[in-house]
Amino acid sequence: MLRTILLYLSERDGPRKLLTSTAAGRRLAARFIAGEDLEDAIRVVHGLNAEGFDATLDYLGESVREPATASAASGAYLRLLDRLGEEKLRANISIKLTQLGLAIHEDLAQAHLLEIIQRAMAHKIFVRIDMEGSAYTESTLRILRHCDAPREALGAVIQAALYRSAKDLEDLLARGVRVRLVKGAYKEPAEIAYPRQADVDANFVRLMKRLLESGGYHAIATHDSEMIAATEAFACERGLGPDRFEFQMLYGIRRQLQRQLLRRGGRVRIYVPYGRQWYSYFMRRLAERPANLLFLLRNIFRA
Repeated sequence: MLRTILLYLSERDGPRKLLTSTAAGRRLAARFIAGEDLEDAIRVVHGLNAEGFDATLDYLGESVREPATASAASGAYLRLLDRLGEEKLRANISIKLTQLGLAIHEDLAQAHLLEIIQRAMAHKIFVRIDMEGSAYTESTLRILRHCDAPREALGAVIQAALYRSAKDLEDLLARGVRVRLVKGAYKEPAEIAYPRQADVDANFVRLMKRLLESGGYHAIATHDSEMIAATEAFACERGLGPDRFEFQMLYGIRRQLQRQLLRRGGRVRIYVPYGRQWYSYFMRRLAERPANLLFLLRNIFRA
């Protein structure tokens, strides 16, 4: 019930304005957001690289309704790619297609994505297309197929919560696409998604095993200790070294576990969001784990 409420609030303008307009709200979000500006994000990535982590940068924003806003987001990613290339940081980027205009027209989002891919390839930087709510799953995969970029240039995300994901994963693997596996952060109807967390977890393990045995280089994105243990056990069973896959975790969440994975010899990439459009992302992070909400409440009462 709490998760449903938080996901509902993530789409409402009233709470958005209340939280984003106050210094206290921005201070609370700083736990999970690198900052509002590119310089903030670059500084965070420098620190992560120094600790041994790789990074994925996400310029926050989604569901834009104006072509000019989509163009501005595309320009922000081009500037980000240039900075990453100039500073030789160990980082790639993640993109939501609705930020590039998918909710307006597929052709618009695809045109922006192709420009970004070309710039990323010039800098030898990998681009990952984030997976959004189920309303955009098919169009997101369709755009990825149309782009037909090299596997070292463009990857996708699969959500274990959706029934369709096993078939989608096979299609992506047949194309040689590098995949990030996640549980899924969106509230979906039972007609298309597993309603029970135990079933989501079981599907996550099934899909993880398929990814690791596929021979490609893929990302297992989770903060769930049981999912991590299952991944490490399967990799050990199959004789897969840490060079064959990576764990991905979110900035600011389970930092101690992130460092433990590094010490055990794993490859760990931190997903680093930044930008002024942080509210929806922030609320979904609260919905994912009760510990995140407890952190928020502790800070409220300290204020």
